[in-house]
Amino acid sequence: MTRWWIPEGPDEYEPNGRIRWCRLELGDAALMLPEFMPSRRPKDALGTGASVSFACEDALALYREFKSRGIAPRNRPFVGNGLWVAPLTDPDGYRIDFSSPTDAPEETELAE
Repeated sequence: MTRWWIPEGPDEYEPNGRIRWCRLELGDAALMLPEFMPSRRPKDALGTGASVSFACEDALALYREFKSRGIAPRNRPFVGNGLWVAPLTDPDGYRIDFSSPTDAPEETELAE
């Protein structure tokens, strides 16, 4: 079993007014997102070829919550492989998808 190190104390580290890492929580799920240290930053464009996908109960509810908090997704949720997929892109260019099962037809896009 893999155990994640979760620091005690605050949910972000912000030296000199710049967030270097943060911990995001929703229910029992948590994710720690660190920024690359300048000496370890890749030479290629960040986010190239990388994505993280989360299975959840209601991807559309998360999408609506993100929008209500001022997070503007670039793309609307769509149906792929029997799942609603709510895609986001973080500030470094990494894609983060939230998906949940649906009976909606393939390639359906959320109408707003």
